[in-house]
Amino acid sequence: MSKQIQLKGRVFLNFNIRAVSGLHIGGSDVGVEIGGVDKTVIRDPLTNRPYIPGSSLKGKVRSLLEKYDGLPQNQRIGQGYIHSCDKPEAYAGCAVCQVFGVPGERDFGTPTRLVVRDVQMTEESAVKLETSGRTDLPYTEIKTEVSIDRVTSAANPRQMERVPAGAVFGLAEMVYSIYDGEGCDPQRDVVQLAKVVEGLVLLEDDYLGGLGSRGSGKVRLEGIEVSLRSQNGMLKPAQSLGRFDSLDRLVAALPQVQEQIRSRLAQA
Repeated sequence: MSKQIQLKGRVFLNFNIRAVSGLHIGGSDVGVEIGGVDKTVIRDPLTNRPYIPGSSLKGKVRSLLEKYDGLPQNQRIGQGYIHSCDKPEAYAGCAVCQVFGVPGERDFGTPTRLVVRDVQMTEESAVKLETSGRTDLPYTEIKTEVSIDRVTSAANPRQMERVPAGAVFGLAEMVYSIYDGEGCDPQRDVVQLAKVVEGLVLLEDDYLGGLGSRGSGKVRLEGIEVSLRSQNGMLKPAQSLGRFDSLDRLVAALPQVQEQIRSRLAQA
């Protein structure tokens, strides 16, 4: 059975991500020599600079929202589980699955609302790290951690690669689509934009990447801009809905931003 669904507009969230503490998003450890780093960071193969994969950012925000909403972890993904509605009636009331998507085999699913791009290190941060002369490896530091055997008291040191605190990645881009048609409601999509912002608040309170319980991965969002490209303006630049120097400022202004979206979609 075919569905008729129409794109009504796209909301763009752009911002910088500042590492408040050292940031470790794991890369491939294939080829690491004995005596080298135990856990490396992911790097752009063309520039050798660390970056934040969109999948890591989107997956972390989704995971935090699932736990915040108390959703069942019922879908195996790799070595772990995520939440995924398996019945149409559950999906109809689940903002997380509508915003972040469900597996393709769910025939009741509508298009995923949220796209999250990879985030490159800013040129300013890259140059600063290149010229500082204080990094252990290009753009990164080495953090040595020591675990103690509870029985023998033997020390087991491990070396972890991290992007140093203060490094900035950006511009990050999240694209939130608003749809109309079968199973879709543009007014509901505008309301559920708040779920994305809520997930970003949870992220700032938690951590991004690995080693978070041991101090790594605290991040802060800066220079946030929200813009909209509506259905009748797809060939025009996105219209700004506001600029905010912090996530707290965006949260405070979110009802006004949503009202602007409703008004401009109504004019489309």
